[in-house]
Order: sequence, then C-alpha cells, then structure tokens
Amino acid sequence: MADMQILIIDDDEKLCALVAEYLAPMGYVVDMAHDGLQGLQKVRANEYRAVILDVMMPHIDGLEVLKRLRKESDIPVLMLTARGDETDRIVGLEMGADDYLPKTFSPRELLARLRAVTRRYDMAQYQAASPSDERILQFGPLHIERDSRTVRLKDEVVNLTPLEYDLLTTLAESAGRVLTREQLLDAVSGRNYEVFDRSVDVHISSLRRKLGEDPRNPGFIQTVRKVGYLFKKAEESR
Repeated sequence: MADMQILIIDDDEKLCALVAEYLAPMGYVVDMAHDGLQGLQKVRANEYRAVILDVMMPHIDGLEVLKRLRKESDIPVLMLTARGDETDRIVGLEMGADDYLPKTFSPRELLARLRAVTRRYDMAQYQAASPSDERILQFGPLHIERDSRTVRLKDEVVNLTPLEYDLLTTLAESAGRVLTREQLLDAVSGRNYEVFDRSVDVHISSLRRKLGEDPRNPGFIQTVRKVGYLFKKAEESR
C-alpha cells in the first residue's frame, strides 16, 4: 500500500505517538496536532486522507473542530472519545463524523475503521465522477438498463443474481478506473449480501462467464493484478 498521510488531533501526545507507531508499518504517515486550532490549520495547509479527531480537548473541543471543518471539507473524520455517552456519538455523527470510536479501542479496530471510512470516501468520489444519471449504460453490445435492472448482451437478456448486477453496475459506472476488491465490497455493502473479500473473485468469475468473456482476452472486465478490476470504456468494449 502506498503511503497515506493522515492527521490525528488529540492533546494526548502519548496516544498520538502510539497510533503513529502502529499505523506506520501499514503504510500510513501520521501527522499530529495537539489542540483543535492547530489541527484546523494543518488540515487547511495539507492534503490528508483522513482525520482522527478527539472530542475532549482544551480551547475548542472536537465537536467544534468538526463543525468548522465540515464547512470547508468533506475529508473522512474518525472521532475518538474517552466517554461512552451515546448522546456524544449521535451528535458527532449528525454533525458529519464518518465513524466514532471510544478510546478503549484496539489498534486493529482503529485500523479497520480507518480503512472503512477512506474506502467509503473513495467510492463516493468515483460515483460522483461517473455518469450515474444515465438510465442505460451502453458498452458495445452490452446494455445495462437501470430502471428495470436488466442486462442485455446482443439483445439477449443476461440472467444475473442481484449481487452480480450490482457488481456489474458498480464497475460499469467507473469504466476506465481500477476498483479494488474493498471498494467493490463497500459499493454493495448494506444490501443484505454476505460478501467477503476473496468471494468477490468468485462472483466476478460467474459474472464473466454469463457475459461470455474469454479469460485470456476479456471484452468487458479486466483483472488488474494485485489491485482489483477495471471495466473497459465503451470504445474499448467488444
């Protein structure tokens, strides 16, 4: 994984150092700010992949930092709190936090949640840049009809499972861009599917078979080794 720079805003310097030490081998470069005002200045001056933000801080607390931050940025924010008060969590999430974690967290849970909020942000950016307002996506002989959730290949209906259809649509909406397995999982999450990382390959294989793909020369879905999958642009599709 390429280095990703994140910012932790927390007055607990020891905790900041521990988080930085744990995340470094995972490819993260951790910058630190020990009060809210300094944190805001750093966010404005740098391009971070995410912010880890403590609630209880001197001068201005994390909720006020979040309020000001959301007026100028949609950067992923993972909030930390020493208090387990449900009200605090609800307020933070309603103000725009992407996730919330009590300070009794394990490092592995912090990493998992950090990856989740950045994946969701990346997918949202992909979808915002895709032609999602088009009701029919066309790639050569392949037509994806959104309203009826129907896929046709050379005017013949292709019978896909709901999951296969959602994976295909997600790839097609981002034609020309590589999507990782994690991004594909996020795109179909919340739709009552039991999907795990490696099973994406199985579903993609089934989807390719139904589209009549030649594994050696795929017409639509291209494997990008060690990364994920790329759906060929319309002019490149067979």
